[in-house]
Amino acid sequence: MAEGLARAMAPPGYRFLSAGSEPGDVNPLAIEALAEQQVDISDFRAKGVASISLDQVDTVVTLCAEEVCPVIPGRVRRLHWPLPDPKDIASFRAVRDELRKRLPGLWNQPMER
Repeated sequence: MAEGLARAMAPPGYRFLSAGSEPGDVNPLAIEALAEQQVDISDFRAKGVASISLDQVDTVVTLCAEEVCPVIPGRVRRLHWPLPDPKDIASFRAVRDELRKRLPGLWNQPMER
């Protein structure tokens, strides 16, 4: 959800990648929650952290709250937003809405390392 929202909300020139420590299928409730706001992630596929080229990454946002957060090596800006793992449509909407509030901070603040 974070990648889909970020791509929809960010000004031109930003790139976003998402990956999980234990990727599975994209949850249909995530697709539904974003579709309610005209964001289509139906063609997204879950990826593992190992599939991301970390030399192209300048900021890492971890969302893990109940699970183990991945360790990302290198010199990157690190942000931790511990959001609960959603279970039903109401909790997917709550996480979506919280991400919508937090994401602009990625492009509205100067880079810190």
